Amino acid sequence: MEFSVLLSLALLTGLFLLLVRGRPKARGHLPPGPQPLPFLGNLLQLQRGGLLSSFLRSVTANIICSIVFGERFDYKDREFLRLLDMIYQSFALISSFSSQVFEFFSDVLKHFPGTHTQINKNLQEVITFIGHSVEKHRATLDPSNPRDFIDSYLLRMDKEKSNPHSEFHHKNLTLTLLSLFFAGTETTSTTLRYGFLLMLKYPHVAGGPGTGEKSNLHSEFHHKNLTLTLLSLFFAGTETTSTTLRYGFLLMLKYPHVAERVQKEIEQVIGSHRPPALDDHSRMPYTEAVIHEIQRFADLIPIGVPHVVTKDTYFRGFIIPKNTEVYPILSSALHDPRYFEKPDAFNPDHFLDAKGALKKNEAFIPFSMGKRICLGEGIARNELFLFFTTILQNFSVASPVAPEDIDLTPREIGVGRVPPTYQIRFLPH
Repeated sequence: MEFSVLLSLALLTGLFLLLVRGRPKARGHLPPGPQPLPFLGNLLQLQRGGLLSSFLRSVTANIICSIVFGERFDYKDREFLRLLDMIYQSFALISSFSSQVFEFFSDVLKHFPGTHTQINKNLQEVITFIGHSVEKHRATLDPSNPRDFIDSYLLRMDKEKSNPHSEFHHKNLTLTLLSLFFAGTETTSTTLRYGFLLMLKYPHVAGGPGTGEKSNLHSEFHHKNLTLTLLSLFFAGTETTSTTLRYGFLLMLKYPHVAERVQKEIEQVIGSHRPPALDDHSRMPYTEAVIHEIQRFADLIPIGVPHVVTKDTYFRGFIIPKNTEVYPILSSALHDPRYFEKPDAFNPDHFLDAKGALKKNEAFIPFSMGKRICLGEGIARNELFLFFTTILQNFSVASPVAPEDIDLTPREIGVGRVPPTYQIRFLPH
């Protein structure tokens, strides 16, 4: 009994020493934050997942969806994610050892529960999804204007309906769509993941470290940075740009006098005889100010990608230990009243000086800052200018509701924000 008491005391003492010694040395006050555990740190407080795997699946699946269904899905759409999950599960189960055993003894094993039961259930759910989509297409089919693969297939089915030997029938349509989903989603994304793994194994093939800069141990031209660069370009050039434009046109509906002034500047500088060009940037200060203010007001990504402290750093009475991840709070800068007179209001004058010229504002950091600034910034800026001006050059925008009734409240999606759903009419000039 006495031994167990002593053992318990020893364990408690050891735990206490671990907690005390596990803390950073008293070199100064750490910034406030969650208390890390010995050895584990804040690991248990983090949520991690197969980001690259799920991302590649979603991206490749959306390419197939745009071809097959004529539309792409939101990456947070539950039905879309459920569909991907069914395909992923089925692919994993079909590749399992038990499924291979089933193939040899299917006559006997088909009467017992097993992986084949789950595979059939998953496939039936995917087939049901496909069936609903086909029926929607059939109900809205316009023979003079096929929208996608399904429309084209349905038209061919109708054309060959009198041919009893035709291979264009409903069953083959379903099987074709299933094949497209598997080939274009799971196998493609898995091949890409394997490809990236091989590039890490053989960097000389990727052309990164081990080739021209092999002797430079500090070179930033390596595979990880290549992947991050491509991801940055992809997101900046697609999702963030399109979301900014959606928010921008919502703001034009809310503030029609701003849209009219932009159109007036377009008419003065560009006219209607040619499309906008990048050279027009510098001659259109008000339009540039409006685009800047759309980005500031929308505040799509409130938190930037993390930076890492390379050495112990003292800042405002606190110590930031080496290797600490620091996240720039972009939203704080974009709504700082010291730099923006009315931070919570949409006001393009935030970026114009007394003479109406575009002025630089150091708090305007929608693409983050420092060496981790979004590499797609240049692409995004050019895309925003060209799309925004081209649309307003050719169309006026109108809303079915009065401007004062338009709600600008964004929807939160993960760490990002998107504009609320709204209706818009594009009226050609």
